[in-house]
Amino acid sequence: MINKKLIFFKPDTQNQKYFPLASEGISAGFPSPAEDFKELKISIDQEVVKNESATFFARVDGQSMQGAGLDDGDLIVIDRSQEPENGKIAVCFIDGEFTVKRLKVEDDCIYLMPENSKYKALKVTSENQLIIWGIVTYVVKKV
Repeated sequence: MINKKLIFFKPDTQNQKYFPLASEGISAGFPSPAEDFKELKISIDQEVVKNESATFFARVDGQSMQGAGLDDGDLIVIDRSQEPENGKIAVCFIDGEFTVKRLKVEDDCIYLMPENSKYKALKVTSENQLIIWGIVTYVVKKV
């Protein structure tokens, strides 16, 4: 299923906010004493925006990419300056509609691959108009 209502947002890098960052990793195993952490500051924008003029945000609408960790409502970071390559997740504009899919590039064909078995791959033919709009570089999830 193609998504017609993808809405894009530009990052606001003029008003960056910095948040505390523990200088040590957070253990996913046994707890570590909190006094061991030294506080640094981090800007999420500086972490996820590598090329400001080519970066956009959008929300995932649908479930076709769940297997890749992109769930309905997640915020994705899209970099239009990155080159599309086989295996990358891309925001594509195909036949007048936006969709996000994994690229499968073969010698004579491109497929837009979902990451959910309930959805079918889309074979791009000469009858389709395809623009690879940008490459997904990060996903921001709610827990």
